[in-house]
Amino acid sequence: MNKKDTCEIYCYDEEKVNRIQGDLQTVDISGVSQMLKAIADENRAKITYALCQDEELCVCDIANIIGITVANASQHLRKLHKQRVVKYRRKGKLAFYSLDGEHIKEIMTIALTQRNVGEVNI
Repeated sequence: MNKKDTCEIYCYDEEKVNRIQGDLQTVDISGVSQMLKAIADENRAKITYALCQDEELCVCDIANIIGITVANASQHLRKLHKQRVVKYRRKGKLAFYSLDGEHIKEIMTIALTQRNVGEVNI
C-alpha cells in the first residue's frame, strides 16, 4: 500500500467518528447490502432494467427479453422479490412482476449514469 493514501494518525475527528458510528447503528445497512447484491447479478440487473422500461412484465416475457428460460427467470425473480426489489401478482396461470418502488428505478438510473453508458431512457 502506498504511504500517500493512508493516515499517519489514529483518529482525526473523534466527534465525527462517534456521530457516524451511532448513525450506522440506526440504519439497516445489512438489508441495503443484500438488496444491492441481489441486483449485482447480471441477469437480475437485466431484469431490473427491463422492469424500469415497463410498469409490469410477465415472467415469460422477462425470460424472452433477457434470453433465459422461464424457470431461470423465475429463480432470479424469487431472489429479487426476497430482497424487495420486485413485487408480483398472479392472474390465473400468469405471474406479473413490477418494481417494488420508485427508489429501485432511481438506483438503476444512477448506476447507469455513473457508468457513462450514455443517454439512458428509464
